[in-house]
Amino acid sequence: MLKPKTYALEGVRPVIHPTAFVHPTAVLIGDAIVGPRCYVGPGAAMRGDFGRVMLEEGSNLQDNCIMHAFPGMDCVIEVDGHIGHGAILHGCRVGRNALVGMNSVVMDGAVIGDSAMVAAMAFVKAGFEVPPRMLVAGTPAKVLRELTDKEIAWKEEGTRDYQRLSERCHASLEECEPLTEVEADRPRLDAGASIPLYQKKSG
Repeated sequence: MLKPKTYALEGVRPVIHPTAFVHPTAVLIGDAIVGPRCYVGPGAAMRGDFGRVMLEEGSNLQDNCIMHAFPGMDCVIEVDGHIGHGAILHGCRVGRNALVGMNSVVMDGAVIGDSAMVAAMAFVKAGFEVPPRMLVAGTPAKVLRELTDKEIAWKEEGTRDYQRLSERCHASLEECEPLTEVEADRPRLDAGASIPLYQKKSG
């Protein structure tokens, strides 16, 4: 069975729920908690050495993301939170069903409201509060507009894809030797993936 890199600090050990999947190249230190049905991707780091870092049920922390807590300030991703590749979360709270886009940075004391979205490459400054169902973007991030029901539904389906990915990885992920050539009947792994929002047709 593939196991992630987990480290106790001063007697406090990381917690990973049995239904969560944490990639073996991810690193969890100290007071790091991964709840049920979560997904933690390759290269992600959860450093619980100054405060608690926590993924609540059904949330995901994708490839090369970093979670770290400012002293006295926990870093939490609430239920069904969705953190895109390469994002950095520092001492902040990401609300229920919210999304933080790829390579964004969310700083100490910031709060991302329920079902809100942080656009890719955004910088959310310390203490900034994103209202529920709002889209923010830019450096520093500013509120642009309210999200549509269609956009929130798209986000929810993407999060379900990651919840299913956790199950798929538990069922079949294994280390292997690569092939030297592509098979003639090579299967694809794109079945069931959500369609990018920009490719969805209106109506």
